[in-house]
Amino acid sequence: MLLHIPGLFSREEVQRIREALLQTDWADGKITAGYQSAKAKHNLQLPEGHPLAKEIGAAMIDRLWQNPLFMSAALPHKVFPPLVNCYTGGGSFDFHIDNAVRQPKGSPERVRTDLSATLFFSNPEDYDGGELVIQDTYGVQQIKFPAGDMVLYPGTSLHKVNAVTRGARFASFFWTQSLVREDSQRTLLFEMDTAIQQLTRDVPDHPALIQLTGTYHNLLRRWVEV
Repeated sequence: MLLHIPGLFSREEVQRIREALLQTDWADGKITAGYQSAKAKHNLQLPEGHPLAKEIGAAMIDRLWQNPLFMSAALPHKVFPPLVNCYTGGGSFDFHIDNAVRQPKGSPERVRTDLSATLFFSNPEDYDGGELVIQDTYGVQQIKFPAGDMVLYPGTSLHKVNAVTRGARFASFFWTQSLVREDSQRTLLFEMDTAIQQLTRDVPDHPALIQLTGTYHNLLRRWVEV
């Protein structure tokens, strides 16, 4: 499942974040890449533990936990602290699949990367290229969302970032370990939850809502891992 989550940050908030990113020091993006991915990765990144990255990441996680769309689709158990990167001057990241397990720097906790996410801090007109290209069951998707919007997609997906040939593409990226490991099961639960919410708005007193809600939770109980 590939999902567009709009408006996680407002236009004014994104502008303040971009201004801060323009004034900070960057490191080679290879610092958090695995051996194979490092060969394909050509970008800049804020180091793990960088004060600005921690500030942005904390704000993101706070927003995510309050976002009904993310909570319904991801069913999050753990979230890897968000990282921040920049593509400019021809920077790119060729096709790769994210590492299955990530461990935050200085933490004993590990996060299984069931879901990958990118939150855009640059608007599409600010740069040329830089599309996030994702191969999924519906074919190849090219993602270039407005600043403040986020894309959520399976961590098992083959994906890349096209070269940025003009301007700069600022974004944050992170991984989520879901309560439900399998993407097909998460998708089914998300579609059922969406239908239940729609029926609750349209026919709030319909007796079938109790049965449907019970079925949703019984499926979740069958598939959840804690």
